[in-house]
Amino acid sequence: MTSVAAPASAARLVAIVCTAQVFVQLGAGYWPVLLPELMGRWSLSNSEAGWITSAFYAAYMVSVPVLVTLTDRIDAKRVYLFGVGCTMVAHLAFGALADGFWSALALRALAGLGWAGTYMTGLKLLADQVDARMMSRAVTGHAASIGISGAASYLVGELLAEGFGWRLAFASAGLTAAIAWLTVALAVPGRPPPAKPAGPAPALFDFRPVLRNRSAFAYSLAYCVHTLEMNALRGWGVAFLAWVAASSGMAGGLLSPAMVITVLGLLGTLTSVAGNEASIRFGRRRLVQVAMALSIVVGAVIGFAGSTGYWIAVGLIVLYGMIIWLDSSSLTAGAAGAADPARRGATLAVHSMLGYAGGFVGPLAIGWTLDLSGGMSPLGWGLSFLVIAGLMALALIAFTILRPRELEGDRARS
Repeated sequence: MTSVAAPASAARLVAIVCTAQVFVQLGAGYWPVLLPELMGRWSLSNSEAGWITSAFYAAYMVSVPVLVTLTDRIDAKRVYLFGVGCTMVAHLAFGALADGFWSALALRALAGLGWAGTYMTGLKLLADQVDARMMSRAVTGHAASIGISGAASYLVGELLAEGFGWRLAFASAGLTAAIAWLTVALAVPGRPPPAKPAGPAPALFDFRPVLRNRSAFAYSLAYCVHTLEMNALRGWGVAFLAWVAASSGMAGGLLSPAMVITVLGLLGTLTSVAGNEASIRFGRRRLVQVAMALSIVVGAVIGFAGSTGYWIAVGLIVLYGMIIWLDSSSLTAGAAGAADPARRGATLAVHSMLGYAGGFVGPLAIGWTLDLSGGMSPLGWGLSFLVIAGLMALALIAFTILRPRELEGDRARS
């Protein structure tokens, strides 16, 4: 059984891992923020742009069950370093080699493989070190570090591309990933594999016990559509705002589309932390249901109403994003906290696989709907976000039926 670290050493581990995640996540927004420029440069259709965005999530989805589940048997540090290494190579190669649809598709897929070995394995490093009552806040701190860096990446990517060109912007993301690799390699101690349980060892990749855990599965299913919605917004938010600005004759303003998404990411991270604290105080299941219901309402109108003016679109995008982020940490903490400790790696693998399956579908759903409705227009954007709202409505029904339990430490435990 994995031992829990003393408070001081656990705090040091959290600081190291969160710092590494900041550096490795810094390139996350470079592709979506440069999407309008590269669509024009490479003559990409909306569907092709959606495929490139979704390739990241597709690679993540198929590789995360293997990589994260392996952390139940081998040192998570080894898997983490593999993932960060893939991310580093993907960004460096994108800056040096990407020249159209197929090369961009392949390199974004490699970045997705890298993130599969980085995101949940970093969380696993923390989950094995803290007690059950601290789990929720440890997950929130991990999510906050990623959220802040991911939000900043939009603005940083835009500024680097304007100053040095888009190729050097991507190359810089490879360098920050290299800093993350060195940070963990040198500062995080290796750990022996978990002690083998008495009797026959369970099959490593047998996910049936995870799927039978009704509470963990309910949180993971909700996370699937939550990530679908989040990545649809992150993948197309800049393009939507840029289109509204151009169609309304607004050449520039105080807040560029990249700045709006950056601000949204920072506000979303704060909202996620606040949402998790609200889960602890008022009930995790109730918080998730409220967040899902609100996102359905705003998602149903954002494309139609936001197309009427840039500042209306900005306000709706920020409101929509904050609602989406509201239950982000609550869902992941719910799945991790409801997991069997012996299968926490497998549970997080399933949770992450379902989440990024949604992340794969979200950007594609926007791109396909835009093309099927005749391209970027008030009707096209309205229908695109309405499709996302409809999928969230189905998720809310499923979550309500499954009725997952509250976690230890939540005051409104059922």
